[in-house]
Amino acid sequence: MQFKDVIGQDNIKEKLIHGVQKNKISHAQLFTGDAGYGALGLSIAYAQYVFCLDKKKNDSCGTCSSCLKINELQHPDLHFSFPTVQSESTTSNPFLSHWIGQVKKNPYFTLFDWTQVIDIKERKPIISVDECREIQRKLTLTSYEGGYKVMIIWMPEQMNLSCSNKLLKILEEPQDKTIFILVSQDDEILIDTIKSRCQTIHLNRVDNAAIKLHLKSKYQLDQEQSESIASFSEGNLIKAYELLDLDDDDNTLSEHFMGLMRSSYKKNVVEMMNWAEGMAQIGKERQKFFLIYCSHMLRQCIIKNYGSIDHVKVSESELSFLNKFAPFINGNNIREFMKSIDEAYYQLDRNANPKILFTLICFQSMRLLHKA
Repeated sequence: MQFKDVIGQDNIKEKLIHGVQKNKISHAQLFTGDAGYGALGLSIAYAQYVFCLDKKKNDSCGTCSSCLKINELQHPDLHFSFPTVQSESTTSNPFLSHWIGQVKKNPYFTLFDWTQVIDIKERKPIISVDECREIQRKLTLTSYEGGYKVMIIWMPEQMNLSCSNKLLKILEEPQDKTIFILVSQDDEILIDTIKSRCQTIHLNRVDNAAIKLHLKSKYQLDQEQSESIASFSEGNLIKAYELLDLDDDDNTLSEHFMGLMRSSYKKNVVEMMNWAEGMAQIGKERQKFFLIYCSHMLRQCIIKNYGSIDHVKVSESELSFLNKFAPFINGNNIREFMKSIDEAYYQLDRNANPKILFTLICFQSMRLLHKA
């Protein structure tokens, strides 16, 4: 994986490349940020640049023997550690082929996605002290190619206390030419002594323009679709991919939202009941995403009303609707609106009757839209 394969994060890429070129490579680095920001892919691209035999100014060459090995995740000096379900295995070795398959398929995934791959019962995975011993064993081996050894530890916040303490000792006395890259989604959970040993790199949300370009080029989306998904994803590639899987041409989330608000504003009970009936048929995951989308659009209304139009992140068709609809969302009703959406999501997640739930949303929206 090259840096060009990681969406966005251009400033961080430049800093990492500059550090390698100047031979200023920290032995322990912590990449932290939501999984959808691309920390895992960035760590692999960084390792590839370190190993590359013909480094270019802005990226690895992608064609040398080291790059080809890392592209297949088969470089002998690149190691991975990740959480496992302890009843299946206390170390990651038995799951390495699954890991390679998942990363090559898509390096943007969550801990829950990984759990579904390795355990049909979806039990909580952790990184145990046995795994930490395995990390130590791998790093005591001589480098196969005489250069650096890189250990990427994914989701280090899932380490138990015994593992954390043992890893701390390894970080305090690192092997020569060894690089640790900890890829964390929530570094606040890590013990402070580990964080203090690492150079921390905070990943930011992926730029909307980068997501839009990625979606257009990879999935051949039109301008309208790519703008809508990019704005809703809020800089999170995983969220964009989920929306892409759920979205279609005939029943977009924006059409559902507009239908809800128009029928509720007109107080047309027949239309409201028909809308609720239709929403009850679309499937639970799409229903949950719709509620998230509602919160997104309501926030954009407030931004448009009280902030700058430049900060409104919607597509052209969504903006056309908001130009007329946004004045009805204000300080008098936004809190109740958001509370009703949050409550609906909570109930839907607990298997509430969707027809009753969305009927209630219709009447709540009708009341709030006409609130003085």
